Amino acid sequence: MTADEKTQAKTEQAKGKVKEAAGRATGNERLAAEGRADQSKGDARQAKEKAKDAFKH
Repeated sequence: MTADEKTQAKTEQAKGKVKEAAGRATGNERLAAEGRADQSKGDARQAKEKAKDAFKH
């Protein structure tokens, strides 16, 4: 996994956690849902990169 891709995945996951927490704290379900979606995108990106790495070796 390249460092840039890994950083993007971690950033999306962290951003999603912050959004979800803010949404829950304010009672904004839409914001919480966006946060969960961002986390899922980060998880998917990370899984894709790990799969690419596994096939390289």
